[in-house]
Amino acid sequence: MEIQSAASFLAYFESVRARTKRVAARIPEDRVEWAPRAGAFTLGDQLRHIAATERWMFAENAAGRPSRYPGCGVELAEGKDGVLAYLDAMHAESAEIIGALSDEDLRRTVRTPAGTPIAAWKWLRAMVEHEAHHRGQVYLLLNLLEVPTPPIYGLTSEEVYDRSVHE
Repeated sequence: MEIQSAASFLAYFESVRARTKRVAARIPEDRVEWAPRAGAFTLGDQLRHIAATERWMFAENAAGRPSRYPGCGVELAEGKDGVLAYLDAMHAESAEIIGALSDEDLRRTVRTPAGTPIAAWKWLRAMVEHEAHHRGQVYLLLNLLEVPTPPIYGLTSEEVYDRSVHE
């Protein structure tokens, strides 16, 4: 997918974020800082990481500026409501930055934190893949906790199977 305008990308990205928010809403308040093992990201870390990288890495780099990633620790946002508010706030700031990019800006070469040159539109596409990766980890962690999760595109695997032809 080539991103040709900031407006069309942001419309698409809103649907990506909506799916992330649906699963994030299922995190039990008492499990926000739970991790499957010492040193692993907690559920809260996963969401803070999505939020912080979107705003302070992907948006900054797409605008031609260096990364200012602050990490994903509890000092950024605490508790379920705080983490969800942080996710929304960082997204709003990112959308403002990305929305100001011209079509020419999207084609401009920017540098990732590793110093790799990449077209800004490709870097934004990587942001979507990054979010999907961490959203998948949230699904997995909730599964380990036996917390029911929403189907990502409307049907569960079992529902797709039931509605399929079997010969």
